[in-house]
Amino acid sequence: MSTRIAKQRSAMRKEPQQARSRATVETIVQAGARVLSDEGWSGFTTNRIAELAGVSIGSLYQYFPDKLSLVDAIRHRHLDDSITVMRKVRADGLPPAEFAAQLVQAMVAAHSVYPGLHRVLLDEAPSSEEYRDPNSEFEIEYLSYYAEAVATYRKRSPNAAYHVAGRMISDAIDGVIHNAARRGAIDDLAMQRELVRLIALYLGETG
Repeated sequence: MSTRIAKQRSAMRKEPQQARSRATVETIVQAGARVLSDEGWSGFTTNRIAELAGVSIGSLYQYFPDKLSLVDAIRHRHLDDSITVMRKVRADGLPPAEFAAQLVQAMVAAHSVYPGLHRVLLDEAPSSEEYRDPNSEFEIEYLSYYAEAVATYRKRSPNAAYHVAGRMISDAIDGVIHNAARRGAIDDLAMQRELVRLIALYLGETG
């Protein structure tokens, strides 16, 4: 199961408008991610999150009507972090192995901030199929990124076949890194080297 979800209208009670309120929401989301990572779904309560965030329970409910809406915000933050990482690592001018190494290193770093978070998001926290829209803005950009990388190394314009190839790479990265996070082995250097080798070999294939 992927933690990728569609970018759709927020389930927040209200959107923060001022810098102070945005900072409060950010603190709450970060506290929620830490609780999920350290204490699991059973420990993920609004009282615990408010306590860790240093805000009143009323302030939390001002923005999030329940803990499910907060889980959605945490999932969306994970997507934002992932796409930000990807935008910084471009295939142009890099050998396949160097591109793969930079991408894997960056994705591992993004998943290491709260190492236990992804196991909980994958295996414990509830989610809805409505959030897995293959035509979402995020999913289109996410898969197009990999298709463009394939096209760069095959020296052709992106086409339908390269989008399939890009999906293979994205699924490989998601699967390996998320399963490593499940096992508490996200910092396994041997795993990272093999993932880099897999991606580099695939990107270097010209047939």
